[in-house]
Amino acid sequence: MAKRTDPQTPARHAADSHDLIRVHGARENNLKDVSIELPKRRLSVFTGVSGSGKSSLVFDTIAAESQRLINETYSAFVQGFMPTLARPEVDVLEGLTTVITVDQQRMGADPRSTVGTATDANAMLRILFSRLGKPHIGPPSAYAFNVPSVRASGAITVERGNKKAVKATFNRTGGMCPRCEGRGSVTDLDLTQLYDDAKSLAEGALTVPGYKAGGWNYRLYSESGFFDPDKPIRKYTKKELHDFLHREPTRMKIAGINMTYEGLIPRIQKSMLAKDKEAMQPHIRTFVERAVAFTTCPDCDGTRLSEGARASKIKRISIADACAMEIRDLAAWVGGLTEPSVAPLLTALRHTLESFVEIGLGYLSLDRPAGTLSGGEAQRVKMIRHLGSSLTDTTYVFDEPTTGLHPHDIQRMNELLLRLRDKGNTVLVVEHKPETITIADHVVDLGPGAGSGGGSVCFEGTVEELRASGTVTGRHFDDRATLKEAVRKPTGALEIRGASAHNLRDVDVDIPLGVLAVVTGVAGSGKSSLVHGSIPAGEGVVSVDQSPIRGSRRSNPATYTGLLDPIRKAFAKANDVKPALFSANSEGACPTCNGAGVVYTDLAMMAGVATTCEDCEGKRFDASVLEYHLGGRDISEVLEMSVAEAEEFFGDGAAHTPAAHRIVRRLADVGLGYLKLGQPLTTLSGGERQRLKLATHMAEKGGVYVLDEPTAGLHLADVEHLLGLLDRLVDAGKSVIVVEHHQAVMAHADWIIDLGPGAGHDGGTVVFEGTPADLVAARSTLTGEHLAEYVGA
Repeated sequence: MAKRTDPQTPARHAADSHDLIRVHGARENNLKDVSIELPKRRLSVFTGVSGSGKSSLVFDTIAAESQRLINETYSAFVQGFMPTLARPEVDVLEGLTTVITVDQQRMGADPRSTVGTATDANAMLRILFSRLGKPHIGPPSAYAFNVPSVRASGAITVERGNKKAVKATFNRTGGMCPRCEGRGSVTDLDLTQLYDDAKSLAEGALTVPGYKAGGWNYRLYSESGFFDPDKPIRKYTKKELHDFLHREPTRMKIAGINMTYEGLIPRIQKSMLAKDKEAMQPHIRTFVERAVAFTTCPDCDGTRLSEGARASKIKRISIADACAMEIRDLAAWVGGLTEPSVAPLLTALRHTLESFVEIGLGYLSLDRPAGTLSGGEAQRVKMIRHLGSSLTDTTYVFDEPTTGLHPHDIQRMNELLLRLRDKGNTVLVVEHKPETITIADHVVDLGPGAGSGGGSVCFEGTVEELRASGTVTGRHFDDRATLKEAVRKPTGALEIRGASAHNLRDVDVDIPLGVLAVVTGVAGSGKSSLVHGSIPAGEGVVSVDQSPIRGSRRSNPATYTGLLDPIRKAFAKANDVKPALFSANSEGACPTCNGAGVVYTDLAMMAGVATTCEDCEGKRFDASVLEYHLGGRDISEVLEMSVAEAEEFFGDGAAHTPAAHRIVRRLADVGLGYLKLGQPLTTLSGGERQRLKLATHMAEKGGVYVLDEPTAGLHLADVEHLLGLLDRLVDAGKSVIVVEHHQAVMAHADWIIDLGPGAGHDGGTVVFEGTPADLVAARSTLTGEHLAEYVGA
């Protein structure tokens, strides 16, 4: 083979010059004219304190613009069915590639959505069973719990050329259990909560909200004529009781008005149980929670599948058994199948299942409802779709992929991120954990502060250069908490006996009260099952979990925390007018934008546009309302204040309002001093939302606080602030129980309960109880080894 002798390097091809993503003049949310250049096909990590602008730059600018440009390639007809995306506030964006966003949004809570349906695993299993299952019951749909069986009779005319064929019947075999309709559980009404059977209707037997004696709902039963209204319900005949509880809709006249009579149970199911529980009025929601019990479907035993689908088996395993297995066990079972006719399918299925194990989710089962996954688990399930993807030169955007991961699992996640990069993709990661920042090729640090104090690029460069820099992240990068010299003594104990929720194995444990107790263990070891499943969230227990805050763009910290009520009353009292005037959702709203602050213009086939309302200039209130003042400020100016400003404003002087001051003080205590009172909840990060919930719950008269990973979304510098807050709660006489992976919180604990030793069926037992110092000294568990390494012991 001839060797090249030309010493000159060939001229670089023009197509190879686009190796940077250039952002110039980004002003989305709190960004202040940010300009950066990001290398393609590299791993870039974005750091900075909570609220510094990381998500605004990565998600709301780079990812949003890529998605908008992709949407514009579709026809105007297709775009009409897609969400309208506004162009981000940025001057120039160059070198963008297709962005795949892998965020921490929880998956849909529909009971028919499972881990298997959210990936391709269920679909492949259905095909496998339709080919190999004995007895053969039909096509893949016969094994799908989302597909009902349909049988129709009648003339169906099929034209083929000049011939006409008439079919008399139509059959489709589905795998859905007909009793629970593929949900796995059925609702059971507790009749004792609906009526008092010792009383008659005339004596007010019905106890359902809205069925008070004298009302129309009540008269429907008492004046129906089907039973004696003066007769106690327990003395009804069998027919009377059936008519009372289950009678089919029947037209009749009551007090001269045409009405439809219906049994009490179907009537309540239609009027209350068919609605979203979250949207109900509080007293009705309380009734539903009290009266309705969800029990496992007796026909399918919770598998969601029809009898035929459960009877068809491969090597004595049905599809229901396969979906109930832990995925690592299922992967081993699939690995043992050798059938040449489905070899490509087995290879693809094995690869998908092994991806679950590789990503640290081998403890899940395919029938696990998708709505029960944590944010971190949901994000990793979404990652599985991309691990086997043939796409290259794609930009992957991750939002704190280490959330919910034990230090032992973070290394595995790092390897996956690097593998995506090495396939030729650009990987952008928003992250706080130093273990993941360490693997970055390029680091962008935003800050220096949060909210209006952030939004600038403080540093760009390598990890070593970040360590040497004077930024907040650089200074705290190598921070390590030390073990406490002395731990607090418990004032009592919360006894848990025989805990067996999910994978817990009859656990007996005493959680000390009056101290900071931390529950640790690898992901899937049973921490949440122990804490949330065994500690009743009732009187005296305040539980702050990671469920998302429900709210529209009209919701803000002031409305969510109840702060707006004392503010409105203070304005009303100072100006001698109605409080409703000072609500942008009520009488005080700007008539042009209805209090939204922006006007949405629908441009038919083109993307809709949101423009600032010209009449109120985005202030949301009618001009006449802004003439009323409190302490020299109008209501819009108060809502523009940061929490720190509001704390001073309501603390003393003309605007002194103790009720409002108490609430903003709590917001400041959880590190949200930079948030604006009127900032839409939709613009808050995950960590900010959880701390907002914590601030709200701090007002409750609870003696026990249960927190689920409160460090999620917290910068290294903010963890110290959080530890101070937890200390203040304990010193005030509260008991604090924290489910946590962060070593700084473990080191600061008074008592540690470590679950494990592994995940799923390898976990579910208590492997250590004691002080952090004892855990480090013993090094008997994975947590102990990592904590010892962290504190340098």
